[in-house]
Amino acid sequence: MVQRLDYLKETPSQTAGPYVHIGLTPNALGNPGIYPEDLGRSPIRDGAKGERITLTGRVIDGAGMILRDALFETWQADAAGIYPANDPRGTADPNVTGWARVAADFDTGIWRLETIKPGRVPFPDGRLMAPHIAVWLVARGINLGLQTRIYFGDEPEANAACPVLNRIEHVERRATLVAAKTGPGEYSLDFRLQGEGETVFFDI
Repeated sequence: MVQRLDYLKETPSQTAGPYVHIGLTPNALGNPGIYPEDLGRSPIRDGAKGERITLTGRVIDGAGMILRDALFETWQADAAGIYPANDPRGTADPNVTGWARVAADFDTGIWRLETIKPGRVPFPDGRLMAPHIAVWLVARGINLGLQTRIYFGDEPEANAACPVLNRIEHVERRATLVAAKTGPGEYSLDFRLQGEGETVFFDI
């Protein structure tokens, strides 16, 4: 017998709405008790090797508004350029998980990531990519997560030789992926979703 479903109403369609933070960062939302701490709170543990750095920035939409409910995940190598999940020799830093989940501050819209500066990772053809952090970003109005990267402004030679950055045909737009150094171990980068200075997003 087929169940009658005509009395049920379809759940309202949403992009990255309130369910995202409820499920992914409940403690940051002020809803404790689900996890002792939000998963992915930090990509490093005490004892991680390498230069400690802090990245901050905002997510800005096409109208120039700061999205205070934006959220993104990051993935990075350790200071030697080794990804923990791709380490057949077992030489990756055990105190670098490489993965983090970052929520913007609900009042200011400023996001903050404390980690170590990653090393240069080999490209499949043997060339070295510049130090970078991969980003998967979601926010209201985005149906599919956006893929991008964070590079570092104090790595000009590595950036100039990076095979991924060099794939971006519009040379002037490469700067949208490069975090400016604002102090010792401090970097800043805004993600702009549309309009002037739009961040380069990758189709992967």
